[in-house]
Parts: sequence; C-alpha cells; structure tokens
Amino acid sequence: MTVKDLDTRFSEAVETALEMTQASLPQDVQLRLYAYYKQATFGTAVYNQSENFDLRNAFKTNAWIQISHISVEEAKEKYIEIINSLTTK
Repeated sequence: MTVKDLDTRFSEAVETALEMTQASLPQDVQLRLYAYYKQATFGTAVYNQSENFDLRNAFKTNAWIQISHISVEEAKEKYIEIINSLTTK
C-alpha cells in the first residue's frame, strides 16, 4: 500500500466536502474550510476592499487573512484534517 501524495489527498477531501451541505456544518467550520481552501489553492490573501461591501465576504476574507501566514502545503493538511474529523464522527 502506497501513501497518497498531498495533492491527491487534498483533492479527495475537496470532493468529500462538496458532498456536504452547508446546513450540516457550523459557520466557524465553514469559514475555516474556506480559508484553508483559498490559502491552499490561491496562496496568501490580498485584501481588496471594493465599493460593494458585503458582510459575508468580509468574514470570509478575514478568515483567509488570519491564516495567510501558513504555507500552501500546511493549508492543504489543515483542510484534510478538518474534513477527516467531520467524516469520522
């Protein structure tokens, strides 16, 4: 049995997350998943305040900025950990 590489495990975790409903997850978990996903796929957040201020997007951006100091690899690992903890309950 071979150990799956990080990108494969991350892709599988994303697929699992897509099958979950937002209603089944607390909002703080949703925000953490969002932040780790964005960090893992786009890298460090760049704050860009637009004229169309949206409180929901402000929370999402804030969550991403809070973890922007971690690496892409660490963000993938954290995302996988959260998904695995949700699916083993």
